[in-house]
Amino acid sequence: MSDKNSNTGDSNTGDSNTGNSNTGNSNTGNSNTGDRNTGGMNTGDMNTGYSNTGDRNTGDWNTGGMNTGDMNTGYSNTGYSNTGNMNTGNSNTGIRNTGNSNTGNMNTGYSNTGYSNTGEWNTGNRNTGFFCTETPSPMFFDKPAGLGWADAYDLIPFVYLPVGCEWVNTQDMTDDEKINNMSHQTTGGFLRVLEKSIQEAFPIAWEKMDEKTKHRFIDLPNFDPDKFFKCTGVDVRVKSRYITITEREIS
Repeated sequence: MSDKNSNTGDSNTGDSNTGNSNTGNSNTGNSNTGDRNTGGMNTGDMNTGYSNTGDRNTGDWNTGGMNTGDMNTGYSNTGYSNTGNMNTGNSNTGIRNTGNSNTGNMNTGYSNTGYSNTGEWNTGNRNTGFFCTETPSPMFFDKPAGLGWADAYDLIPFVYLPVGCEWVNTQDMTDDEKINNMSHQTTGGFLRVLEKSIQEAFPIAWEKMDEKTKHRFIDLPNFDPDKFFKCTGVDVRVKSRYITITEREIS
């Protein structure tokens, strides 16, 4: 190779390689295909380790992208021998599992077959415990409601909570926000981070709800105003507030 390529080693194709038989640029190691690999026999870019196929893997024998660990197939896995995406743990098959040896999606625990289980060795869905084969019905206010999950979800209104972040126009920014976010001069505003708990955010949303939507919450099975307050921060035990919700139905 010519000196201008700055390669150290033999049979490199590309520039600034350290090692042998690399194809691409800025590789460290041997037999890499792609750019900025550290290790050997990688195919793709910015891998650290050996025998990876894909991009930005850390570990060995990964197929896919952004895996951390070894022998993962898929994307954004953390752990070992996962098949699927966004697993945390080992030997999971599925998506967004936390734990080990789960088959299914969104399980927390070990050896679950099904979805959204917490515990171990469950074959149903949404179980908390061990060796459960059924899918339990949802509870409302800590009591059985005799409903399926789809019917239960249909009863609860969607609520947009002021959490996360919100776009604020320049004219609505504080002086400190303008100083700390000078880009507002070109973007016309900035994203304000909203650091609120559910119990702080829900009352704000509650005040903006119409009476019909509020009444849907009050009408939920087994409604308990004490538990509603604990979960949401909205106190309908106060007589004046409760009357504004219920008098409309009585009249």
